[in-house]
Amino acid sequence: MNDGGQRRFGPLGSALVIIPTYNEAGNVEAIVKRVRSAVPDAHILVADDNSPDGTGRIADGLAAADGNVHVLHREGKEGLGAAYLAGFRWGIDHGYGVLVEMDADGSHQPEELPRLLTALKGADLVLGSRWMPGGRVVNWPRTRELISRGGSTYSRLLLGVPMKDVTGGYRAFRKETLEGLGLDDVASQGYCFQVDLARRAVEAGYHVVEVPITFVDREVGDSKMSRDIFVEALFRVTAWGVETRANRLLGRRAVGRARTAGESPAESRPAESS
Repeated sequence: MNDGGQRRFGPLGSALVIIPTYNEAGNVEAIVKRVRSAVPDAHILVADDNSPDGTGRIADGLAAADGNVHVLHREGKEGLGAAYLAGFRWGIDHGYGVLVEMDADGSHQPEELPRLLTALKGADLVLGSRWMPGGRVVNWPRTRELISRGGSTYSRLLLGVPMKDVTGGYRAFRKETLEGLGLDDVASQGYCFQVDLARRAVEAGYHVVEVPITFVDREVGDSKMSRDIFVEALFRVTAWGVETRANRLLGRRAVGRARTAGESPAESRPAESS
């Protein structure tokens, strides 16, 4: 997206890296340490869905030893989208200016986070992209890569969004961007949650930038990807695509309204869906 270079972006403020966890006892300590090393000034929120393997207890120990680490204990497993939404609200309530999505399993490399934060100085939302030039995946089976690439391509074409990696989950938001996306209406999970936020950002006229990342498949623990998540994503993206095209034909506004050049995120709030 391009606003002609007329936008002036304010300072970023302090950053909160939100790491949702469910049965990540083998990964949580390592990922927290890597984030603290990569971006020492950032704070971390581990949003744990009452993991039976003790992930929450490990996170509590990390928080007790480091004032930059916080833990949000949730009652049970409600999905990735619900965990991120809870983390966003916690971060906004506690005054953070930047909210970052990051997986717990190391697939999103903390060492690349400084590049996302640098790009956010001139954007409303930055996506870590596997499928743009310079991006890549490591240790993925060919079938999974084809599914992921295909999901992004399908979403991009059906929804009319310009991003190469619509389903990726390594993202940095300005607080004002999240406040303008209508998060109270978001009910999607998994890949679908990421597509939902991306389309809302585009339809609201936010300036979205992609930076290439190297995505490394997890080495410890099990993937949370399931058939139900895939089916939900396919169903919802198709429904959104039909709605978007119908709205355009009828001249209706979609999820949000485009900002005028020079208007700040705080001055532009997406309209209700019609």
